[in-house]
Amino acid sequence: MLRRQAAAARRRGETTMRTLGIIGSGNIGAAIARLAVAAGMDVVIANSRGPQSLDSLVAELGPLATAGTSDEAAQAGEVVVLSIPLRAHPDVPADLLADKVVLDTTNYYPSRDGRIAALDAGELTTSELVQRHFADSALVKAFTNILAHHIPQLARPTGAADRSALPLAGDDAAAKATAAALLDRLGFDTVDAGSLADSWRFEPESAAYTRLYLADPSTPDEQLLQAPAGPRSSAEVLQALRSAERVDVAARVF
Repeated sequence: MLRRQAAAARRRGETTMRTLGIIGSGNIGAAIARLAVAAGMDVVIANSRGPQSLDSLVAELGPLATAGTSDEAAQAGEVVVLSIPLRAHPDVPADLLADKVVLDTTNYYPSRDGRIAALDAGELTTSELVQRHFADSALVKAFTNILAHHIPQLARPTGAADRSALPLAGDDAAAKATAAALLDRLGFDTVDAGSLADSWRFEPESAAYTRLYLADPSTPDEQLLQAPAGPRSSAEVLQALRSAERVDVAARVF
């Protein structure tokens, strides 16, 4: 019954978003958790090492944050952030996220994930591959084109003149509306980048990937993880998406 009610609310684009579940406590997952608690949301965060490994992060996040298992994070809210390496997504049981809006932050890095034939052949995008596993969930790709340390640097209140936009891609319009409402609460405007099949437009090496948010776009690669961010408007993000050329994923080595 609860799953049917959640699915009906998702189809209407509704969510109370009182609690956010996060599976994955790496740089992106932790950055999203920080924005969520700053926005007054409860957070249940999980990783593959178990709740006890999250003591220091939860202490930093404060009383709105709780460490849990992946099952507890999945059940905590209607929206669940999936922020784990691409190679690990089959390890998460598909039914764990059934009838959930899933914010998918994964990218394909062969040096970490190994070679994936369907991606190398261009048969699927990364999020289409993840959606295939979580067939009963509504996947929305987000937070995949921005460096983790730029997330808190660029978050701004709704209506701020220097607010940045992030692209979203998904096959479920109501789920994208839910994701956009969440990102607005976290501090970002959004640009609809189309379906999951279109999500290559903001994957690694594309015009809309990470460098777009650098204060100095000419920053050398070796300095990216320390480089400051520069705000990017919806119009600038949309232009980057439109100008993107599809990358030869089979040639990607990082």
